Amino acid sequence: MTTILIVDDDPLQASLMMSLLGRRFGSVYRVNDAAEALCLIEQPEFAGKLGLVITQHHTPGIGGPAFVAELRSRKPDLPVLVLAAKDAAPSEYSDAHVVFLPRPFGGDKMLAVTGRLLADQRNTVA
Repeated sequence: MTTILIVDDDPLQASLMMSLLGRRFGSVYRVNDAAEALCLIEQPEFAGKLGLVITQHHTPGIGGPAFVAELRSRKPDLPVLVLAAKDAAPSEYSDAHVVFLPRPFGGDKMLAVTGRLLADQRNTVA
């Protein structure tokens, strides 16, 4: 089973995403910040099941672009979905190959984008 990792320090928002995505896709795990996410990714058993990372553009500690760059150095082909305000600057993620989902968005949009990224990941691995 593929795991989705949510990096979000807002417990309510993360709980809503976990509930929504868990019903459709199964295994969803949440951490508060990028440092926790990077520690998890260092664990081979977790990293082997990881199919998607969903993160905020503004994350506590190391920011979104720095987190994605570090993530790419460890798992270059892992899909990353960045949740950001409409005015966020995607240029900060140059060559990071991320998908942006501007806020606000509905649950249907989140499910559609997540489903597409997971399907693309399975097709890439196959």
